[in-house]
Amino acid sequence: MKPYRIVLGIPLLAIIVVGALLVVGGGWLFRSPNHDGMVSGTVWVANEEGNSITAIDAKTNKVLTTLNGIEGPHNLQVAPDGKSVWAVSGHESLAVMIDAAAYQVHGTVPTGKEPAHIILTPDGKTAYATNGGDNTVTAIDVATMKTIVTIPVGKYPHGLRPSPDGKLVYVANAKDTTLSVIDTATNTKVADIEVGQKPVQVGFSPDGKYVYFSLNTENAVGKVDVASRTLVGKVKVGGGPIQVFVTPDNKNILAANQGTQDNPSTTVSIIDAATFTVAKTIETGKGAHGVVIDSLGKHAYITNIYGNNLAVIDLATRQVVKTIPTGTMPNGVSFTTFSAPAPFTEITLTMPKHDDDDAMPGMNMP
Repeated sequence: MKPYRIVLGIPLLAIIVVGALLVVGGGWLFRSPNHDGMVSGTVWVANEEGNSITAIDAKTNKVLTTLNGIEGPHNLQVAPDGKSVWAVSGHESLAVMIDAAAYQVHGTVPTGKEPAHIILTPDGKTAYATNGGDNTVTAIDVATMKTIVTIPVGKYPHGLRPSPDGKLVYVANAKDTTLSVIDTATNTKVADIEVGQKPVQVGFSPDGKYVYFSLNTENAVGKVDVASRTLVGKVKVGGGPIQVFVTPDNKNILAANQGTQDNPSTTVSIIDAATFTVAKTIETGKGAHGVVIDSLGKHAYITNIYGNNLAVIDLATRQVVKTIPTGTMPNGVSFTTFSAPAPFTEITLTMPKHDDDDAMPGMNMP
């Protein structure tokens, strides 16, 4: 587009529009570029108090649909092939597998008390769910939808993630001072690593050499050497960090700083992986909680638990370029390159019936 000029009386007021910059009378105002089409795929969000899941088109940054009917979904994870989404029901103590193309419940598996997070191994064969009320992790065979084993870990396990090679699962024990390490070949706990106060979630470097984790009450992010299983560093971030995620190029770690409901934080800290120092702090919204990054490393997606929305960060400019409404109290967030269909309507999932005596209270941890 060619520059153009409009003259409005005296003194001269020149307005020149060039690309994404707006020049008004010699002053500069930034206008965010159009980020539609930069990323393809689907962003899935678990809305814990909304008892729902939101599916968002990553290409348009618009809501595709809302799936209602899962009670207290604290966290979710898309399968590696993107064709199914796994969520936990904190109220019903269930792991729920959803067909991402049909928007239907494929099946459910009982978990322990107060399930928080669920992940799948890179090969998609095994799911692991943390059970805060039991101090355990449930290992699930995806093909048979049956529990393989229940694994004792630390006190009140919360977040967990698999190593890139799928050989290990690291678990953050939120009412403890440790990370538990699970060997996926034997499905046994092989180590507890002392790291600090209230670790909530973990995130591996893409090369698998380090695992990073939030220390909620220390307002810090820690770093463990995976080979030696030793703590090698900490860095201060914002108030009450929750989830962490490493960029695909292994250059930065993002930490979502939630704070508390009475005193919410509103930022994401970007940590330089080479120097292990905070390089940038970005305002994202009220109670930044969950964080995920698309596979190309272009956008980061942040759930704002007290704002009931999702912030989209351009990782090149390190600016929020979009804020998308979600359900109430969005928590977990997951990205896949698989593009879910677009019904543009709300859907109620059909869930199996359970006795009230089997129901469990929702998660009371961040």
